[in-house]
Amino acid sequence: MRKLITLGAFLTVFLGFSQTQDIDSLTLQLAYQKQDTLKADTSLELIRRLYDHEDYNRALRFIVKSEKLTTELNYKKGLADITYYKALIYAKKNDYINAINSYHTCKSLYHQLKDTLGIAKVNNGIGLIEIKRGNYAKGLRYALSAMTTLEEKGLDRELSLSYSNLADAYYHIGVYDKAITFFLKALPLQETLQDVQGKNNSYGKLAELYSLKREHRKAIEYYKNLLQNNTDNDSLKGAISAKLGGEYLQFNDFTNASNYLLESLSINRGNNNTSGLLTTLINLGTLNLKQGRLILAERQLMEASVMAKELDNKHELLRYYDRMKQLDSTKRRFDRAFVWQREYYSLKERLDRKQVSLSRDSLSPDAIYDHLEGRDPLLIDDSNALLPSAPETGLDGHTPFKLFFYILLAILIMAIVFIVMTNSKRMNNMKLVQNLEEENLKAKLQYEASLEQIAQLENINNVKDKLFSIISHDLKDSLSSINGFIDLLKDDTLSKEEFDKLIPELSENANNASLLLFNLLNWSKSQMQSLEPKPSLFDIQEVFEDKINLIEQRMAQKGIQLIDHSLRDFAYADRSMIEIVIQNLLANALKFCNKGDTITVSNHISNGSCILSIADTGVGISKENLSKLFKGSSYTTTGTHNEKGTGLGLSICKELVELNNGKIWVESTLNVGSTFYVQLPKSKSV
Repeated sequence: MRKLITLGAFLTVFLGFSQTQDIDSLTLQLAYQKQDTLKADTSLELIRRLYDHEDYNRALRFIVKSEKLTTELNYKKGLADITYYKALIYAKKNDYINAINSYHTCKSLYHQLKDTLGIAKVNNGIGLIEIKRGNYAKGLRYALSAMTTLEEKGLDRELSLSYSNLADAYYHIGVYDKAITFFLKALPLQETLQDVQGKNNSYGKLAELYSLKREHRKAIEYYKNLLQNNTDNDSLKGAISAKLGGEYLQFNDFTNASNYLLESLSINRGNNNTSGLLTTLINLGTLNLKQGRLILAERQLMEASVMAKELDNKHELLRYYDRMKQLDSTKRRFDRAFVWQREYYSLKERLDRKQVSLSRDSLSPDAIYDHLEGRDPLLIDDSNALLPSAPETGLDGHTPFKLFFYILLAILIMAIVFIVMTNSKRMNNMKLVQNLEEENLKAKLQYEASLEQIAQLENINNVKDKLFSIISHDLKDSLSSINGFIDLLKDDTLSKEEFDKLIPELSENANNASLLLFNLLNWSKSQMQSLEPKPSLFDIQEVFEDKINLIEQRMAQKGIQLIDHSLRDFAYADRSMIEIVIQNLLANALKFCNKGDTITVSNHISNGSCILSIADTGVGISKENLSKLFKGSSYTTTGTHNEKGTGLGLSICKELVELNNGKIWVESTLNVGSTFYVQLPKSKSV
């Protein structure tokens, strides 16, 4: 058993993973398709997968885009199918108004396309909503109109839903034979579709229906089927056992009745399931009443009555009145038995009247069934087409009635005039208040815009101050060193040995000045919000190779070894920005390495993202300095050969990576080395 559970869990996880991969694949495919009907069909398939995956919010976002595309292409079939899924999603979210509106929109399109299957599916969906809302007559009309087409096309899922809708509607209006017929039709389809919830509903309703028809053997059979399918559900098990005990009581099978009722009593009390406990107590009271244990029966029935009133369960309250009448009759308390009998018939009359009202409102379900069966869904459009015309009414010609009618009419007109005048004044006041609110909102928006402009100007001014500060110090030092070397060359005072000795220092100063200007330009652009990423798919290995070539000579001069573990893999980002990030990270690694140290570059895939890493065995970073990295303020230290920097490199790296929906972080140990990581997306985010 444990192996089967493990296998089932594995299959569930595997199927979920497979579905997610399919959705991601369709999303990526959709991003690169042209704006044509093929893209609309791909989008529809993606919406269908998301609907099956119950990711309704994401599906609605794609529906909005797809509706716009299909409308621009005048692709009616695609628009109709997309609108149909929108209706399904709104129905799942219990937003019935939007669901009905969407159903009618796509139904109109299916009419234009003469798509009988599409219309049938829409009618089935509307039928389900109307039945859920208690509009059984309207729900029956729609569901029946869809049934024939769905049967012809052999659409098991939609047909199963249609049969269940029809069965529920007939069940609620008291046409039990029709309800049983459609529940029996639904069951095989629910078995095929492995619809556990649907099967539970069908088994439970069939058992109740056969019990109402006094076919208690069949009721027991379906209750046992329901119990067998839900052995691990204690709440459902308690409710079913209570009803099974009641069914065995119909045959005076006290042993089976007692076993099931005592089991349900234990379960329902333990789970605090008041509804199941109510049924259990009434059935236990009946059992004890039949076996002559009158005191125990009365106590159980009295406890049940309190619950029935709290839950407003009129059917169980009716059973309580009947059992109490029997109990008091047995005890020869005929005056009390008469009271219970009066309460019983009073409540029964109210329930029967309500049932008759439902049946009348259903407009003769048999007639509806006979009228609609086999009709073309294209011909069924007006939901009121089958409603009988109201009987004509009028005045009988007698003067007193006419006078009374005219007085009522005059009062009605005066009331309407008063309401119109009051409403007009109210509307004027509301309009005045609305105008004032709009003026206040405009003033508030202008004030906020001014604050934003002031903040932006202050930010630009700070950037300017920082630029001048850096240029006046770090850049000035590098250029002064280069100028001093040039002056020595002019004076011709350098020997060849001195010239060769100063060349590496001159090269280092030139490299520092170049990298400084490179970082200053990108940093200032990012601070002034002028950087906009232009993402595309590019090979990470190519970028590593290009940037390694730029620092090979400097690495050789410092005696540092590079290990290239990079792999061919693609990231979705702005290539030029990521080149800047990698160049800065390689320059940093080189800066803080000593002779004999190594720099290792690599990349791999993790959770659908591309992870780059640049590791070195250099001097490392202390815990105190780790907290200063990636901050907006500049922070720098000199390198192992006294290389200088602005401290802007890592700030730029962080901004550029985040602009591309990525992350950057570092792990470092002092005197051991540092590893910088960059995470980038592999596809366009939705």
